[in-house]
Amino acid sequence: MQKIRKGDKVVVLTGKDKGRTGEVIQVMPKEDRAVVKGVNMVKRHQRQTQTQEAGIINKEASIHLSNLAIADPKDGKPTRVGFKIEGDKKVRVAKRSGVSIDG
Repeated sequence: MQKIRKGDKVVVLTGKDKGRTGEVIQVMPKEDRAVVKGVNMVKRHQRQTQTQEAGIINKEASIHLSNLAIADPKDGKPTRVGFKIEGDKKVRVAKRSGVSIDG
């Protein structure tokens, strides 16, 4: 089970966007990377296609998972993730507050 999943609120721990928060758009487990909305923006040159016009566009680049931490559901500060078995399901739990992250 992955500690960071699509749709999670995360905090950037290092780099040019340190301290910024955002929602995970995509996770790439094989590369240990994730794309976070509005974080690690890069400029890319876009060739014209039938649907898009040419020009320089801003888009999110991926960030290594080690540079991200889940935002605690209680106060929004970065926290580590633990696992707990509730009934017959394995759920993610914030180590900082003990609150369940999954739903």
